[in-house]
Amino acid sequence: MKPLLLATRRRLRIVAATVVIGVLYAAVRGTPPLSDSDRTALERRFHFEKTPLPTIPGPPPRSLRAVNPTLQKIDAWISSVGAAVAVGDLDADGLPNDICYVDTRTDQIIVTPAPGMGEASRRYSPFVLDPTPVPVDRATTAPMGCLIGDFNEDGLADILVYYWGRTPILFLRRRDVPFGSPHAFAPRELVAPPERWFTNAALQTDLDGDGHTDLVFGNYFPDGARILDATAPNTEMMSQSLSRAFNGGLKHFLLWRSGGRYVEASPEILSNGDGSPVLSGWTLALGAQDLDGDLLPELYIGNDFGPDRLLHNESVPGHLRFRVVEGHVGFTTPKYQALGHDSFKGMGVDFADLNEDGVPDIFVSNITAPYALHESNFLYLSTTPDMADALYGGEAPYVERSNAYGLAQSGWCWDSRLADFDNDGTPEILQAVGFIRGKVNRWPQLQELAMGSDEALPDLNNWPLFRAGDDLSGNQHNPFYARAGNGHYYDIAAGVGLGDSHISRGLAVADVDGDGRLDLAIADQWEDSWFCHNLAPQPGAFLGLYLRLPTGATTDSGAALLVHDDHPTAADPSARPAFGAEASVTLPDGRCLKTQVNGGNGHSGKSSPEIHFGLGRQPADTPLPVTIRWRDTSGAVRSVLLHLRPGWHTVLLRGAEAPEER
Repeated sequence: MKPLLLATRRRLRIVAATVVIGVLYAAVRGTPPLSDSDRTALERRFHFEKTPLPTIPGPPPRSLRAVNPTLQKIDAWISSVGAAVAVGDLDADGLPNDICYVDTRTDQIIVTPAPGMGEASRRYSPFVLDPTPVPVDRATTAPMGCLIGDFNEDGLADILVYYWGRTPILFLRRRDVPFGSPHAFAPRELVAPPERWFTNAALQTDLDGDGHTDLVFGNYFPDGARILDATAPNTEMMSQSLSRAFNGGLKHFLLWRSGGRYVEASPEILSNGDGSPVLSGWTLALGAQDLDGDLLPELYIGNDFGPDRLLHNESVPGHLRFRVVEGHVGFTTPKYQALGHDSFKGMGVDFADLNEDGVPDIFVSNITAPYALHESNFLYLSTTPDMADALYGGEAPYVERSNAYGLAQSGWCWDSRLADFDNDGTPEILQAVGFIRGKVNRWPQLQELAMGSDEALPDLNNWPLFRAGDDLSGNQHNPFYARAGNGHYYDIAAGVGLGDSHISRGLAVADVDGDGRLDLAIADQWEDSWFCHNLAPQPGAFLGLYLRLPTGATTDSGAALLVHDDHPTAADPSARPAFGAEASVTLPDGRCLKTQVNGGNGHSGKSSPEIHFGLGRQPADTPLPVTIRWRDTSGAVRSVLLHLRPGWHTVLLRGAEAPEER
């Protein structure tokens, strides 16, 4: 009996070893090579024409920031963020052809027409947003990004700027000053009295389901720190770990109130667990997306130095409530691949349905330089259509498949964008990459630091130098991934006009000229930023939607919907973007494409909030069934079925229809 038992145990060990080897092989086998002819065919579908964003004379340009004396030995590291860009319709001409971006060389927030577009680029002269009379100490404060939105619901697009060193400032559009004037926006404190925040991610969405747009801010350094104060007497600390750090800045949730006022929600918003390690990570990216179909957006928090977080939204109007959900760690799922358990450096996030099951998937940028920290990007694919049951049970039903799709390794990554640039119905994936450009390779020292004790990390005396002239992933290009016929993604940036080396941070997408091809803006650190005009030679058909909600000046009486072809016009009723609204279109082959109005997902790039579907070779005169779902200003979930031809359409979502039954 004993020999039989021993033999059985040996067989079980052999089976277990075989399974482990198979799992490991599947994880590392990589992407199959692409033939030259297939690569050429893939590249021919895309082409971008790059134009630098205009600069404006101002303070002397620089390439480093003054920092707290205790941080001087890593001032290049501390100075590595701030480049940001947002695209939208600021001048109300009906097209998202205006750009707000941060030039880190001068700390200017510049508003400009998209360049390189002929007469459309000469609609007004670029100008700098001036926060006066709001006090901004330029010696201790730096802008980190901007959001374009209608924050006071008056029908005009405003700008919100967030910073290192202070709380955000609202720049509200004035009706009495012509657009193009530096005085066209009136600055106002968002938080009174102002505080010292270090914000690297911000987005706008309807968090509590009341039909109005709320704000979320993800801070990096602890609130109240003096990171950019070169005369500060205090000692600043870095993260308590490179993999499990929970001593960063807080997340701040601001709920909309009438008149453009915002009230910060209580920090006690989690229904399970202690909020301190969840809401105090070193946040670089935020993403809001409804995953379970209730039109309450879940929140993805991308953290540097430790685990990302996914929060299931269980809020009701006026009251926020979230549940922390996590992936499963098991025999075939290592800890780093389980959502919420990773130890990586989450720096960008975006959503799209890549496995075509009707549920949004999640793509996350991390540090992925070869032989450097041994990390990877994340592609979390959904595993069940019944997301609600899983999320309410505390489970994040996703599996990590970045390597299987050819997306695991790409560089030191920041923003990521999933968008259909050739209108074939399949999204491409673009990433902003690069960290510090210099001549002295500091990767060996960083690798040594990463292998050291967590106890030593907060003390800067234990860090190597990261100063001017040092290099960490300084000569990479922004990858542009397109999906080939074999199902894998391939980086074809060099063949489509995007292969130059940059130190990039933010990516923003919009169809700036209304031709149905999505264009791109790129924010670069300590160098020129760019507008990339999409000149794809043979794009497919497309369906574009401007989904709008009434402003406070518009009642919900009258027709349930106002629909017209083309872009918004001056004759349209006063309206604002319907952040969080969802649209789905069913194609003749039965495929269903679905997406939501994006309020700023990612790191420092903010796309325009239009909905865009690539339709492939659909006839231009054939109406398609389109279902739109949204929350009205009473918080009720509503839906409508329309039949729309390819092209752009503007839809004002009023609340006179009967609420959707759930």
